[in-house]
Amino acid sequence: MNKMQDWINREAQVCAANYHPLSVVLEKGEGVWVWDILGNRYLDMMSAYSAVSHGHANPQLLKVLSEQAARLSVPSRAFHSQALLPFLEKLCHLAGLDMALPMNTGAEAIETALKAARRWGYEKKGIPSNVAEIIVAQDNFHGRTISIISFSTDDGYRSGFGPFTPGFKVVPFGDATAIEQAITPNTCAVLLEPMQGEAGIKIPPAGFLKAVSGLCQKKNVLLILDEIQTGLGRTGKMFAFQHEGVQPDAIVVGKALGGGLLPVSAFVARRDVMSVFNPGSHGSTFGGNALASAVGLEALRLLESDGLVERSADLGERLLKGLKEIQSPLVKDVRGKGLWVGLEIDTQKISARTVCEALMHQGILSKEAHDTVIRFAPPLVIQESEIDWAIEKIKDALTTCL
Repeated sequence: MNKMQDWINREAQVCAANYHPLSVVLEKGEGVWVWDILGNRYLDMMSAYSAVSHGHANPQLLKVLSEQAARLSVPSRAFHSQALLPFLEKLCHLAGLDMALPMNTGAEAIETALKAARRWGYEKKGIPSNVAEIIVAQDNFHGRTISIISFSTDDGYRSGFGPFTPGFKVVPFGDATAIEQAITPNTCAVLLEPMQGEAGIKIPPAGFLKAVSGLCQKKNVLLILDEIQTGLGRTGKMFAFQHEGVQPDAIVVGKALGGGLLPVSAFVARRDVMSVFNPGSHGSTFGGNALASAVGLEALRLLESDGLVERSADLGERLLKGLKEIQSPLVKDVRGKGLWVGLEIDTQKISARTVCEALMHQGILSKEAHDTVIRFAPPLVIQESEIDWAIEKIKDALTTCL
C-alpha cells in the first residue's frame, strides 16, 4: 500500500465520511498550484469552492494575517475592535448597501438573512406572527443547517434530518413568472443565488434578476441574493447581480471574503432591514473578530488593486472559449460566467467523477457537482498560459476516458 492510500485509510478511521474527496492528500499550496504528500503538483481548478480566489498563501494576505494576529485576534463582539469598522465600511461600499452583520461561514450568514427577513416581515411589513414566507429556487444550495436544508430540493441533503423548518416556497430557478405567482401578502423575501453553483453552474435567462427585482419592489418583498460563491469577482463582476444592473435589498457573502485563510462571511443589507436586530437577537463569538476583519478588508482591497475582477472577466472568456472548442462525445454542455465554468458530462457514457479522477492524473484538481457537471473555478490570479495548459490537459483527460 502506498503512502497516499495509507494516509487516506487512517483518516477514514477518525474523520466522518460527510465528503467524498478525490484520492489525493495535499500538503502545500502556492498561487494556483498545490502539492500532495508525494511531491506531485496540481493546478487547483476548484479554489475550495471559490474561497481561494486570491491564490494559495497570498503573501500580502499572510502579512496582514501575521501582523494582526500579533496585535489582536479574537476579542469577541462584547467589545469594539479597531479592525471591524474599516472592513464593514469597505464591504458596504462595494455592495451599495448600508450595514453589515459579520459572521463566519456562508451557512451562518444565510441563517442571519433568514432571521432578518422574517423579523422585517413582522415588524416592517406587518405580516401576522409566525406565518412569514420566503420564496426560494429549485435546485438551490445555501448551506446545510436544518433550516437551510428544509428548503433544499436535493433529497441527499435532507434524508434522515427531518422534521423540517416550515415557511418556504420553492419555484423553478430562472422563472420570474413563477415567483410572481408565489408571492402572497405573507411573503417577506425572495432568496436566490444569482447563478446556481452546486446545481452545476446554472445561468438564468437574461433579464431574470431585473424582473425579480421589479417584482419585489412592487410587492414590498425583500430581494436577498446569495453571493457566497458568485460574489467578489468570481463571475467577472464584483457581484453577480451587477451583470443586470439591479440593486438587491440584501446580499450574503463569504468564501473569498476570508482570502482563502479564514472563514469570514457577512449579511449586508439596507439600514431598515438591519435595524430589526437588537442586542441579544443574534450573535457569534467569532463573527467579526479582529483577525477576520483585517484579512477580510485586505481581501477586498486586493480584488481592486490587483484587478482580479477584470482578470476574471477576461480570462473567463478565454477558459469558456477553450472548453467550448473541445470536441468530445463525453461533453454535453459548457456554460459559465467569468472564471466559473461548468462542463456538463454525458452521464449515459461516463460519470463526472470518473472524469475528475482522470483530470487528477493529468495534474488538474476539480470536483463534480451531482455527478453530472465538472466545475472549473481557478484562483483569480491564474495566468493565460496556465489557462491554456489546463485546456490541453482537460482535452487529454477526456480522451483517456473514451
